[in-house]
Amino acid sequence: MKKKALSLILAGAMVLSMSGCGSNGGETTTAAGTETAATTSQDTESTESKEEGKEEAEKTETDGDSYTVGICQLVQHAALDAATEGFKDALVEELGDAVTFEEVNAQGDSNTCSTIINNFVSADVDLILANATPALQAAQAGTNEIPILGTSVTEYGVALGIEGFNGTVGGNISGTSDLAPLDEQAAMLHELFPEAKNVGLLYCSAEANSQYQVDTVKTALEELGYTCEYYAFSDSNDLSAIATKAAEENDVLYIPTDNTAAANAELVNNICQPAGVPVIAGEEGICAGCGVATLSISYYDLGVGTGKMAAKILKGEADISQMPIEYAPQFTKKYNKTLCEALGVEVPEDYVAIEE
Repeated sequence: MKKKALSLILAGAMVLSMSGCGSNGGETTTAAGTETAATTSQDTESTESKEEGKEEAEKTETDGDSYTVGICQLVQHAALDAATEGFKDALVEELGDAVTFEEVNAQGDSNTCSTIINNFVSADVDLILANATPALQAAQAGTNEIPILGTSVTEYGVALGIEGFNGTVGGNISGTSDLAPLDEQAAMLHELFPEAKNVGLLYCSAEANSQYQVDTVKTALEELGYTCEYYAFSDSNDLSAIATKAAEENDVLYIPTDNTAAANAELVNNICQPAGVPVIAGEEGICAGCGVATLSISYYDLGVGTGKMAAKILKGEADISQMPIEYAPQFTKKYNKTLCEALGVEVPEDYVAIEE
């Protein structure tokens, strides 16, 4: 849209400039000079005609609006990567070449998320995708004008500090949630490990939605007769020590949809597998790295849903302040075949193997 206005202004300036040059050629008194003036006048009319044609062509080329979308992704791991890919694919399918992306990864640093968002605001992008909770929190703090869509965010009320959250954020924020049925994840753990006694809840204390998930799962597991303990790490630096302690003290571990754990799943596996301690994971990416089973969504499909929301906002077909948070349409029981075989875990027939 801004590019269109700029093209019209520049084209108009060129026309006025050429017209002014043509009028200077008519000021002669001799017969020869008169002929020259006439010729110059014809040349000027021809030039103006060409410029008008050029202007019309430029108007035709820029009739369609163009959009810039800023993408702030917290960290690189399978789930967030898939959500970003799905978002971009859906938006390109809807808008084609009219949309361009400014994609930046914060490398797991929430402060970097704030810097990225501030740069997007300075660049006056048309829409921001905040992939993961810290990215959404940074976007909320950074602008109340540019439309913001979150994705891979578990619970928006918790993430944004909204009491009595009713499903619609309002203002300039909406998005999609990766929340899976947490009581069903607890039931999955019970289905696979009914004889277990102690369950360790391993999560990053810096992620509000991780705390929300382990609190909810703890309640469900305790109702099923398990003893549960929290094992919170502050970042990747103390993850190894905390995971080691959790593996030593428990029969099974549960890890929610936690970005720090997802980015360090191999480290967790290198601790838990040798100890013979299985992990139930909150999502497929973590499960593929260190878990035996999960009840998970498709993060690519979640991204596609977010991209479709973005297209409606950019085309003026929807008001973001009235768009409720959207959720994944289905959940699938999946298992890590390699780890299940290594730990001797047998899964029911309705579980689907994660593709290696």
